[in-house]
Amino acid sequence: MTDQHELVQRILDGDKQAFRILVEQNQRLVSHIVFRMLPDGPDREDLCQEVFLKVYQNLGRFRFDAKLSTWIATIAHNCCLDHLAKKRLPLYDDLGGGEDMPEPEAPESYSPERIVAEGETAALLRREIDRLPPVYKTIVTLFHLDELSYDEIGRIMKMPEGTIKSYLFRARRLLKDRLAVQFQGEKP
Repeated sequence: MTDQHELVQRILDGDKQAFRILVEQNQRLVSHIVFRMLPDGPDREDLCQEVFLKVYQNLGRFRFDAKLSTWIATIAHNCCLDHLAKKRLPLYDDLGGGEDMPEPEAPESYSPERIVAEGETAALLRREIDRLPPVYKTIVTLFHLDELSYDEIGRIMKMPEGTIKSYLFRARRLLKDRLAVQFQGEKP
């Protein structure tokens, strides 16, 4: 019996400490998904709790045909989709191929000198990732931060692997273009 099987069985047997372990192991993953898909606001932390409540309520249905973390991530993604639909918030903001995208303008307060001087390169990247459409943000986060495979991301988001690769390529290109504007004029 694997660790996942044992942990799930302990939870199903009523072991509250085992559920606490499951939450601790997957909290970062759920937070990444929820915080990338939803705009700033108080709903994000509530939604993270809702995800784990649904995990607890439906754990008896988990069949081990995927990793437990993939199943939990799928629940998080679906909760976000439901929330966005209820609030009538867009999921696919401008997901075009980028051919007609206007050149983003660089905010004057973010000159390359200021960013380097204050050590804000990582913060700038996070801000630009946050500006991506929710689908792109989620894919970038799952691939680069949570290090999930294309297949796992496809299962979570219910998209073909080719679509995941295409969206990841577009998101990277968009980030590259936006960051290039931020660092415009900086010598390599």
